[in-house]
Amino acid sequence: MAPSTQRANDFLDFVNASPTPFHAVNSAKERLAAAGFKEIREREAWSSTLRPGGKYYLTRNGSSIVAFAIGKRWKSGNPVAMVGAHTDSPCLRIKPVSKKQGDGFLQVGVETYGGGIWHTWFDRDLSIAGRAMVKTADGSFVQRLVKVDRPTIHLDRQENFSFNKETQLFPIAGLVAAELDRQGNTESNAASTEDAKEKEVKATFQPLKALTERHHPYIVELIASEAGCEPEDVQDFEMVLYDTQKSCIGGINNELIFSARLDNLMMSYCSTVGLVESVSDPSALDDESSIRLISLFDHEEIGSRTAQGADSNLLPAILRRLSVLPSSESESDHSYDKFANSEYETTTAYEQTLSTSFLISADMAHSVHPNYAAKYESDHRPEMNKGVVIKINANARYATNSPGIVLVEEVARRAASKSPSSSGVPLQLFVVRNDSSCGSTIGPMLAAALGTRTLDLGNPQLSMHSIRETGGVYDVQHAINLFDSFFEHFSEVESKILID
Repeated sequence: MAPSTQRANDFLDFVNASPTPFHAVNSAKERLAAAGFKEIREREAWSSTLRPGGKYYLTRNGSSIVAFAIGKRWKSGNPVAMVGAHTDSPCLRIKPVSKKQGDGFLQVGVETYGGGIWHTWFDRDLSIAGRAMVKTADGSFVQRLVKVDRPTIHLDRQENFSFNKETQLFPIAGLVAAELDRQGNTESNAASTEDAKEKEVKATFQPLKALTERHHPYIVELIASEAGCEPEDVQDFEMVLYDTQKSCIGGINNELIFSARLDNLMMSYCSTVGLVESVSDPSALDDESSIRLISLFDHEEIGSRTAQGADSNLLPAILRRLSVLPSSESESDHSYDKFANSEYETTTAYEQTLSTSFLISADMAHSVHPNYAAKYESDHRPEMNKGVVIKINANARYATNSPGIVLVEEVARRAASKSPSSSGVPLQLFVVRNDSSCGSTIGPMLAAALGTRTLDLGNPQLSMHSIRETGGVYDVQHAINLFDSFFEHFSEVESKILID
């Protein structure tokens, strides 16, 4: 029996509400909070807050999120079962000074983010989303999410199509004449109005030009309206363009998903729901000796080397703090099962935790395309709706090895216990051709930084990094079931895989 499409529809809601990493983190927070997870902060001490059996989440920069549930049988130095994904996707970001116009058109200066297939962004109905920093009545500066739902910007494409990313990627936001009419001006007095505004601004020193000088005033007004404040209260913003066409289910048998940002919001969504599902039973953590954790990072598409990327101290710092958490006060035995004679010993707890933990690096994979089948290795051609893809590379572009495959295969088999109608989660294998280059993920960098066993996998998709991608409806449930089973069975399975 095919997995239910219910999760696919919920994923559509998730991705439609998440045009930016800030929104994706907010969407994840909503689902975690509804499941009883409590928000904590990195800047606070955790010793008086975290308890075995507790469920928590924290954010960094508002664009990365880590959530975890602590088993009631946790002891310092025990393992952590982890799934890592990323919240960002290739997009066009509005420049710090974006105000442009030419030949009667209002245009917006944008900067390319990541390795997008940029020609797919032309002839689309685009709008604006991101975060604005707003000054409140008490003088504080707070983050407000912004998502303008109606089309506001358009990129036009020629028949013989080639373009310069710096000079020919300025989206059209409107007509100069229409904007002048809106402001009650004409072209003849517009210049004098601008001069008056500039003199008014210069009367008070400002380190930077006012936002309405750097950007078209109406764009600032739109952002302020969505942020619930006055335009003058918007101090700065980080805005990107996104396609206003909503994600949907299609295909002649409703078996496909057509959507922006499948890479990698599908894995972000599935890991979040998988964690939530794994603790949905009130007794789920009673006999758990590990911590179940997801980490959704920003900036994977540009190399992860930022404060909130996977190549930062975000995950190592959190693991270090978690590794020394004491066991439940009801436990009289404070020793870690695998290390004898460790009376209240926390000196090496971090290293012990890393050596026994496991990370699944979850990032979307390439499905075979029938028109380009020759580009795929003949015996490794993943198909959509045929299961989660384990990614392997001899040159360590992926972190997968045999012990990891054994572990994931076992939890995929045990996923059948979650549903009477399920026979487990199907898996597929993928390697690139020897004459093709191979991408990479957060897996190898985290494996090297932590020394933790790691495996790369993801759901198959077409059109990766296009503005409109294609995935499989049933693969959403496949991935959720796999992550749910991984969290539920990791502690038992890990202890049976004997290497070091």
